[in-house]
Amino acid sequence: MTDAPVRRSRRGGGRSARQAARSAASTVHPPYLTRTLPPVEMLDEAGLAQIEENAETILSEVGVAFQSFPSALKLWREAGAEVDDATELVRFPKGLCRRIVQESAPRSFIQHARNPARDVLIGENATVFAPNYGSPFVTDLDQGRRYATLADFENIVKLAYSLPSLHHSGGTVCEPVDVPINKRHLDMVYSHIKYSDKPFMGSVTAAERAVDSIEMARIAFGGDLADRTVMISLINASSPLRWDATMLGAATEYARANQGCVISPFILAGAMSPVTVAGMAAQVLAEALSGMAYCQLVRPGAPVVFGTFASSMSMATGAPTFGTPEAGQAMHVMSSLARRLGVPFRSGGCFTASKIPDAQAAYESASTLLPTMAAGVNFVLHAAGWLEGGLTFGYEKMILDADQLGMMEVYARGIDMSPNGQAMDAFRTNPHGEHFLGNAHTLANFENAFYRSSTADNNSFEQWSDEGSLTSAQRANAQWKKLLSDYEAPPLDDAIDAELLEFVARRKASMPDATY
Repeated sequence: MTDAPVRRSRRGGGRSARQAARSAASTVHPPYLTRTLPPVEMLDEAGLAQIEENAETILSEVGVAFQSFPSALKLWREAGAEVDDATELVRFPKGLCRRIVQESAPRSFIQHARNPARDVLIGENATVFAPNYGSPFVTDLDQGRRYATLADFENIVKLAYSLPSLHHSGGTVCEPVDVPINKRHLDMVYSHIKYSDKPFMGSVTAAERAVDSIEMARIAFGGDLADRTVMISLINASSPLRWDATMLGAATEYARANQGCVISPFILAGAMSPVTVAGMAAQVLAEALSGMAYCQLVRPGAPVVFGTFASSMSMATGAPTFGTPEAGQAMHVMSSLARRLGVPFRSGGCFTASKIPDAQAAYESASTLLPTMAAGVNFVLHAAGWLEGGLTFGYEKMILDADQLGMMEVYARGIDMSPNGQAMDAFRTNPHGEHFLGNAHTLANFENAFYRSSTADNNSFEQWSDEGSLTSAQRANAQWKKLLSDYEAPPLDDAIDAELLEFVARRKASMPDATY
């Protein structure tokens, strides 16, 4: 690490503390963002239609493998697809997958939270931010990079609960490697339920773990889901053009239970797809169509999200690269394709290959987050905490990212064109040549006039130096520690908690520890 541990401010942080308190008191945070800005279209009608046609050609001529999952092949054969049992390859008549999706998949849906005030809309003009997902390592300024533990997992859930700009608790916010892999999903789902009342994601690493997640959700919601969608889970294709039994098993269980599936091809262009944006987009659309249509065959009307993780790679070293213009272009194109299909879209986040929260991390994350918003993405996984190409969750990075997400709340809101926003009274009452600082309009609006960053320092050099010469990462270090110190768990009925703990203990006792 290049940053030293946080030093105590000689002034006690009085001004910054007062500013933070005023900001917290005056800002109302919605359960999700409602965008008023129209999405930016990167391609015209002809270009989008061509990519859709190319995807249909891939589906009909090249096909998609549904491996080691005979029930999927049976469903596709019954739906009219051409199935080769020997190769497990499915070829789809042109238009079949699109028709299946458009006939029954919802254009949007509500993911219910334990606290109804935190329910989120997935789709339409809504954007939902969820934290980092899947990292085996964590890092902070004090302890450096290390394998993640269950204590880290619980900390991240608590932080996501405490940060209003994160609307969702996420899923595998890190991999708690101190718990056997076949049992850790129980602790992870329990942590989401115990330490947060925001929406959360279920386990997808085995079909039986998806079943456990559904059962724990049922307990958490009082014993009966009543067909409500209370989980959304990440189903990744084994790109190129393949679905494996693990993902199909999890998708099947969630679709049967009417729980949301984010059908996400995982693409590093040049390795898992052609290097061109148009080629990548056609492949992603083909894979996503086949996955979403499969969920509809399992249960018509099951909520699905067209997802993609699409980035580039270094043609010199093979290393993943983030924040590139090509990835932003791909996000715009695929978001448009999702809107034309009529389903919600997942992509984007705050991606970086940097190992620490430095300038590279900031630039690459901003270069991903801005097109995420401009493209109109509905569900944003990896919105906070991502480092090292996803291998590491950063405590300080989470705080810095969350600050940027707060800015996006203002950006997405659009321009205030109310009488107050037009400010004509200010012009009529302000003398020529005099500043507006004492104007009644300014005094009435100054508390909420501009977004106040929780991590940036805008003071003079002398004041910054007097208060410890702290870097942004050091300020973030102090913030996440304070959030954990001040954390208070949301209410959870004692009987529900006891039933969850009993379920976890019983399921763990039913199987030996395993490493896969």
